Amino acid sequence: MTDLYKRCSLCPRECKVNRNTNAGFCGESAVINVTRAALHMWEEPCISGSVGSGTVFFRGCSLKCIYCQNYSIAHNKGGKYLTTEDLAKAFLNLQEKGAHNINLVTPTHFVPHIIEGVKMAKEQGLSIPVVYNTSGYEKRETIALLNGTVDVFLTDFKYIKKETAKKYSAAENYIDYAKEALAEMVKIAPIPLFEKGLMKKGVIVRVLLLPDHLIETKMIVKYLYDTYGDSIYISLMNQYTPIRKHNYENLNRTVTDYEYKSLINYALHLGVKNAFIQQGETAKESFIPSFDLTGI
Repeated sequence: MTDLYKRCSLCPRECKVNRNTNAGFCGESAVINVTRAALHMWEEPCISGSVGSGTVFFRGCSLKCIYCQNYSIAHNKGGKYLTTEDLAKAFLNLQEKGAHNINLVTPTHFVPHIIEGVKMAKEQGLSIPVVYNTSGYEKRETIALLNGTVDVFLTDFKYIKKETAKKYSAAENYIDYAKEALAEMVKIAPIPLFEKGLMKKGVIVRVLLLPDHLIETKMIVKYLYDTYGDSIYISLMNQYTPIRKHNYENLNRTVTDYEYKSLINYALHLGVKNAFIQQGETAKESFIPSFDLTGI
């Protein structure tokens, strides 16, 4: 499966780079690079539970949004190179610490290694669910490879207007790919399954409200509910944090209470039942973990 790195087209960028010798658009070679592997309490309640989600943060990204909350690692700062055996060991260590799941954060560009690493870890006793935590900028074919490896898809749906996707992520084709990828995720995990309040199987779609983008965000929620109804969970997020200065002034502030309450009320009006909302002050840098090689 690592042959997929030779002319890489794992993500919609399809840079066709031989990542055995060079870095792709994602900024990474074919060697696994991880910046943190630790328990994390700030995911949705059915993911974090009472002990924490076993998050593994991969370096690099195929989308590279200008407002990324994990900007440093998305732009290839820090990290430690691992073998597939190291990755499997990290999964098992997290399980030993009581993690409710293995949470793969920004994993797209390392999918071949992840499939091998999960298989290796399962052969050594890994028994907790595997969560695929992604920007949503995925190829349907890559998601299909994860059938049998991933149990829960935790995906963003960032845009529904091409001009917004182009402006903030240089990915005018985001919408088409996100729709196709989400359809494949639901095909793999069509029915949400819970045990003692923890999601064991299913799809959660995160919708991050950006400042001055209330109308577009409502359009996203409507598309999701009209298309999938209650077969998915929708996570309405107000945690946008301006961690660096932007040329777009709207991105230099957090969302207002009015914007977020309007979004929640709209979802309720549509009839959305399976949803998560955020309360309190979530737009803080303290909610962003330190990418200090913890756990690796």
